[in-house]
This record gives sequence, C-alpha cells and structure tokens, in this order.
Amino acid sequence: MKGAFSAPGDYTYFKSQVPLHKIPIGTKQWRYYDFGPKVVPPLVCLPGTAGTADVYYKQIMSLSMKGYRVISVDIPRVWNHHEWIQVFEKFLDAIDVHHIHLYGTSLGGFLAQLFAQHRPRRVRSLILSNSFLDTRSFSAEMPWAPIVSWTPSFLLKRYVLTGIRDGPHEPFIADSVDFVVSQVETLSRDDLASRLTLTVDAASVGPLLLSDSFITIMDTNDYCAIPQQLKDELGERYPEARRASLKTGGDFPFLSRPDEVNLHLQLHLRRVGVEARPDLVPGVPKGGSGGSPSGENNGKEDPDDPPKDDGEHSEGPSADSQLHPAPESSESHSLDDQLLSNARDCHFVDEDMMVLYLTHVWEIFFLHLLPLYLGSLYITFNCRLKVKQVV
Repeated sequence: MKGAFSAPGDYTYFKSQVPLHKIPIGTKQWRYYDFGPKVVPPLVCLPGTAGTADVYYKQIMSLSMKGYRVISVDIPRVWNHHEWIQVFEKFLDAIDVHHIHLYGTSLGGFLAQLFAQHRPRRVRSLILSNSFLDTRSFSAEMPWAPIVSWTPSFLLKRYVLTGIRDGPHEPFIADSVDFVVSQVETLSRDDLASRLTLTVDAASVGPLLLSDSFITIMDTNDYCAIPQQLKDELGERYPEARRASLKTGGDFPFLSRPDEVNLHLQLHLRRVGVEARPDLVPGVPKGGSGGSPSGENNGKEDPDDPPKDDGEHSEGPSADSQLHPAPESSESHSLDDQLLSNARDCHFVDEDMMVLYLTHVWEIFFLHLLPLYLGSLYITFNCRLKVKQVV
C-alpha cells in the first residue's frame, strides 16, 4: 500500500457531480448517494467491512449514464442483524423506495441476504460478490469480539487492514486497495466496531423466498479475504443462480475491474426485468449511445414521470446515461455477447452515418455546386458566342 494517497481523477469528477446525502432516521445517520432516473427501480449497493458508499462510485457513474438508478449506502452503526433489518427498512421508507435490487460485496452481501430473507416483499433480486452465508468462521478468528466496542480506533483499523492482501499487485488492483484504505481512514471507531460486530455476531442466512433465477453470484478467481470454502457454500445454497466469474480483480473488483463488473450488473438487471431509461438522462440523445463513466450530469433530479415496473417512487438527485445491455445468456458467454451486441450497434450507427453523409453530399451538390457549374457553363457559352461574332 502506498504511503501517500492521491484521489483518482474520475473520483474527483464524481464528487463534483454527484451529491452526497446525509439524513438522520431515528438515532441513525445515513450517508448515501442516489443517482439516476428516479422512475427506474434502483440497484442498492452495500459495501463490505472496509467499504463506504464511495467505493461504488464507478458503478454509480457508469450505470446512471446508461439510464439506471443506483443507490450506494454506508452501513450505519448497528450492533446486531435484527437491528440492521429494521433500520434498513426505515431508510427505504424515508427515501420512498419500495422495491429494490441489492448488490452486496463481502459483509454487504451477507446483510443483503438477511434483508431478503426477512423482508422478501421488498427485494426483487440479489447480486452477491465474494460473500458468505454465516459468521461462524469469522467469530472463531476473533476471540476478542466481546470487547470490540471498547477497542481503540487504531487497533480496529489495523485489524481491518490486515484482512486486505498487501504486497505486489498489478496497477489497477493496487489502486483499488489504496482507495479502500483511504476510505477506512475516514471511518470512526464506532463505525468499525459496529461492522466488525456484524461480521462476528452469530447469524446465518435461512431459506429465501427469492428464486435462484433472480440471484447472480459474482466472484473473483484470484484471491480475496473471504475463504474459498465460504464462497463454495454460497454457491451450493443457490445452485440455479447465475454465475459471473472474474478471472482477476482481488478483493475489490468493483474498483479494479469496473467494466466487467458493470457489464455483469447490466446483464443481471436486464434479466430480472429492469428497464433502463436513457431517454431521461440529461445530455444523452433519446436512443443515444452508451457513454464512458465520465459523462455525468450535474446531479439534479430527473422529471418525475409515473412510476413503472414495480410502481416505485424515488427521492434524492438523479443521474444519467445509457448503453444497451447485452441480451441474456449464460454468464460464461456474457462478455462475448455484449461485445457482439456492441459491434452490431456500431455497425448500425456506421450505416446511419453513411446515409446521413450521402444525404448531405447530395444537398451540397444540388444547392451549391450545381448552380456554380451551370453559371460557369453560361459564362463560357457567352464568351464563345462573342468570340465568334468578332471573328
């Protein structure tokens, strides 16, 4: 990990465009981003122990630019899983969101499953990344858990950071580690203590009413802090879930492999029936083209059209963009399908541009060149006629 951290340029741009919300709900302070067309059912992102709402900034920028709504939240200071379920539901009520699609990584994936288990009417689908089903193994590795709430901040941060693999990394993974480390530094002692408590507090995910076909499991195949055995148990629990395996990416693929992660998120949302609304994205032509994560709007709300899909209302600022998600297929072929789809889109765009170009060529010829040509013929004819008369 680098000694000095400099915020990436795209993160600086993100902060300038996407407003951060802080609202008190009861005794809890919620810190979150909400960006994208408000009429679209939102994808709610839940971070792991070391994460904040900011770690999903690449997803917020890219997906909102494609016409999706993304909400990224900090896990508030809750001290048991029952409290988590209650306060998260109150948060959704406060921002007037009724049905959600949850994307959780590590601890966030575990909390997403618990919420889906106990509030099945509100969760339409799940994307779980490097996650787990129960907390037994973490509790066994942390015998000092009963005194975690009294532990000094620097020791809690050191414990959390020891779970992040250090050492030589490829540049993108090294940058993702540095970014998350910088976010850990922003967390208070109570924030860290509560998250570690949620990680070791005895709990396990029970049966879900949600069909496996509405679940995507997205894991990295190189390494992560979650033991492979726990990830295998998760896969066995949901045998019919879609698989989205990333060859590399480390602990934080949403930062180190954002293009792949964003593509799999789009595939999942399309498969579960979430329709993007690029036509509501400021600055993007209707039926326009997909943009890069840097093409954001100014963070102001989109017009409130009548809710669609699950009748959801919305709140907070909205954002922007588009890109046609790839047709659904097995996850092992999804990248190829998306590339093929993009190639077809580019082909159609090229054809449209050629027709437009030819149209302009004919307009220029008839409106400008043809009169000049006829005029020159007329002048030449008159000159020849005068020459003949003189002769």
